[in-house]
Amino acid sequence: MTSSFGKKDNRKQKGAAAEELAAAALIEKGFRILDRNWRCRFGELDIVAESGDIIVVIEVRSRSGTTNFGTPSESVNARKMIQVRNTAQQYIHQKHYYERPIRFDVISVMLDVDLTAISMEHIENAF
Repeated sequence: MTSSFGKKDNRKQKGAAAEELAAAALIEKGFRILDRNWRCRFGELDIVAESGDIIVVIEVRSRSGTTNFGTPSESVNARKMIQVRNTAQQYIHQKHYYERPIRFDVISVMLDVDLTAISMEHIENAF
């Protein structure tokens, strides 16, 4: 897909770069990554990790350039929260994690043009 400026649309590349940076930061913090890009009919979970006995579902959001349209974390609206919760419910059921506490985090990544992180914010218990 080409934008109105003639540049190739690289949203998937940006999303993948942000998820890679987020996963690396989580591992550095001591999280254990259980799954990435887990899908079912309800949607997709970007990262599912473990922190102690807690299952942590992480929604990764990124932006490049400016925050004129808001920060990446501000793009997680009520509809997205419901979708992530429904998808997580299926994940918990499928993996038999019924007795484990679950937490929903957001990792917000601002990317430079070369897809390196300008900034990253990890919001625990985001929703």
